[in-house]
Amino acid sequence: MTVQTRRDGAALIVELDNPPVNAIGQPMRAGLNDVLDSLPIEGVTRVILTGRGRAFAAGGDAREFDGPALEPHLNEVINRIETCDTPWIAAINGIALGGGLELALACRYRIATPNTQLGLPEIGLGIVPGSGGTQRLPRLLGQARALELIPTAKAIPSEEAEKIGLIDGIADDPVMVALHLDEGSVTLAPRICDLPAPEAAPEAVMAARALAEKKLPHQIAPQRAIDLIEATASRSFADGLAEERETFLTLRKGDQARALRHVFFAERAAKAPDGLTADPVPLDRVAVVGGGTMGASIAYALLNAGLTVTLLESDAAGATRARDNVEKIIGASLKRGLIDTDRAEDHRARITFSPDYAQAAGAGLAIEAAFESMEVKQQVFAKLQAALGPEAILASNTSYLDLDAIAQTVDDPSRVVGLHFFAPAHIMKLLEIVQCEATSDAALATGFTLAKRLRKIPVLAGVCDGFIGNRILARYREAADTVFMDGSTPWEVDEAMVDFGYAMGPYEAQDLSGLDIAHANRRRQDATRDPNRRYIPIADRMVELGKLGRKTGAGWYRYPGGGGKVEDPIVADLALEEAHFAGRTRTEYDADEIRTRLLAAMINEACDILAEGIARSARDIDLVTVFGYGFPRWRGGLMHYADTWGAEKVLAELRRLEAEDPLVWKPSALLVEAVETGATLAEMR
Repeated sequence: MTVQTRRDGAALIVELDNPPVNAIGQPMRAGLNDVLDSLPIEGVTRVILTGRGRAFAAGGDAREFDGPALEPHLNEVINRIETCDTPWIAAINGIALGGGLELALACRYRIATPNTQLGLPEIGLGIVPGSGGTQRLPRLLGQARALELIPTAKAIPSEEAEKIGLIDGIADDPVMVALHLDEGSVTLAPRICDLPAPEAAPEAVMAARALAEKKLPHQIAPQRAIDLIEATASRSFADGLAEERETFLTLRKGDQARALRHVFFAERAAKAPDGLTADPVPLDRVAVVGGGTMGASIAYALLNAGLTVTLLESDAAGATRARDNVEKIIGASLKRGLIDTDRAEDHRARITFSPDYAQAAGAGLAIEAAFESMEVKQQVFAKLQAALGPEAILASNTSYLDLDAIAQTVDDPSRVVGLHFFAPAHIMKLLEIVQCEATSDAALATGFTLAKRLRKIPVLAGVCDGFIGNRILARYREAADTVFMDGSTPWEVDEAMVDFGYAMGPYEAQDLSGLDIAHANRRRQDATRDPNRRYIPIADRMVELGKLGRKTGAGWYRYPGGGGKVEDPIVADLALEEAHFAGRTRTEYDADEIRTRLLAAMINEACDILAEGIARSARDIDLVTVFGYGFPRWRGGLMHYADTWGAEKVLAELRRLEAEDPLVWKPSALLVEAVETGATLAEMR
């Protein structure tokens, strides 16, 4: 039973009971309907609705959304609660999100526990509230306030909710308060459906539309939610509910909602592999080697998680620079209000900076974030082995280097694991956990436990050049460079990919990270590069010219005065020159062709990664591309998008391009198999 009832004097207490978060599925809706059918009950003057466990209700059960809407529908149940002759009181004992908050809005009176989160986050799933949220909230709080909450999917704590009038009170035991409310407070509390229509707020509507366009470009649901809220000033409550429901059902079936649900469930399913039963090492104290931008960011992420950190550098001057780098992050966090002064001091108290590896002797985990050089990293691991206990796990943050070769530096390679953070490490949610040939279950368990402590999304990867994400990124950039040289410009490529949904295109992104980083990686690959594979030298010439990106004021774009990007004709001329030297006849690529080439290249590479076992599943590739590389979340990640595009269509494009360059565009065997068997790519592993 997902709905439990009990009598307490003149009150009927109704408990939502669907652990862990009381998701509102069909059985719960049916249970609430049964309660409504039983009313009125002699002697019962109020119904108290609450949740069992740590939640009131975290919203509808999104697992139902891929099928037809099941009766009884939540909007109908909520309407019955609101118009019930026996008044309902919401005793909000924990999170009330989505349909959970809509249930509470149907009640005459709302009491919540301290620090409880309340909100309507449906936009994050590509839908609008479907059970009255866009209609009741503006009537209760006004259009401007509703526009601050619904199109942004913002949740607020109960303290703020009380101030704005979303709830009527806060109590440690809301059920007890609901039991003892005087009869007048309950019976005289107005039903939201009886409140007058809110006043129009055209300026707030315009501001909400601009914010949605900036923060959630290309997404349909935010603008539709704004439409519904805006119309509450002129449309009847009943008509507004009908329009909201129709919009909800239409969006629920759309590609964006399916993609966002896919990411939602993939994120929640990201966990350690089944059968991994080894215990992790203690993580109270962690060593970080390298205090540059990445190492300092990793250290700060560890501090945020409550861990004690020893940050090791090569000498005293390096340790001082490391301290400065961490202090910059602390200062920025203070300025943004992410931490207060007490927490900043606590962070400072839990980190030590030293060139002496012996200072880290008690650490259970060490994370190497030194210069991307095999020689440097092997030296670091030899020092860590000498300084740390034999049970300590030794991790590398390398982006490309052979982790198996690094592991051979230590006597027990099973201690070594890859922990590939993404910059900035204290902000980016993704953590690639790389399993070397000898990596032990204890080392893997430590990686996954650390990800949980840091609230990051863990993805298991195998050893190869670039692992999952950087290997796909390398192919993406290679395809972009080929398009650039053969018939385009960096800004045309960037514009095509921004129109697809990326926040920035590959060239602007490289300007942000620095062209010297990719250049160093290409030099590392020189000895092993296939001589038959076409090489585009334009980026090398950029580095020779000192055009390294934003940090030098010029890269693929110019940044005059440190401001916004400006197209650079010198860069366009480089492509003309190199095409001439290579004997290439340039052609013009339109935006659709640019997108086709870049996306087909990435999908094909991802299929090879999946076939080789570097990634466990297509879902993991989606997580990496969304949370590590800016692939539009509302498209569901690279492999989900490939299935939306259709494996057969992707293969057809690759066959077309294969005629141009059989080596680079050879279709992945896994993609061919998917087409031959009629399977989706998500089903291939």
